[in-house]
Amino acid sequence: MKSFFEGIQFLFVDVLFAPLDFLRSLELSSWTAANAINWIFMIICAAAIVYWIKQLQIFDEAGTENQDTTAHSFLK
Repeated sequence: MKSFFEGIQFLFVDVLFAPLDFLRSLELSSWTAANAINWIFMIICAAAIVYWIKQLQIFDEAGTENQDTTAHSFLK
């Protein structure tokens, strides 16, 4: 049973966390490169929010959105 748990430890510590260890060591030489993944995710989220707001504005200007509080049967 001990070897089973040591196998799980090897999988997580030496295999699955290897990219995170690389980023941790990269931070000492270049903070920007180490945080590039975070910046990419923030840019993707910002673009999605801008797209969502533009779509909301399009539907609001067209008047196709039903803003009645009884739009759903469970709100009656």
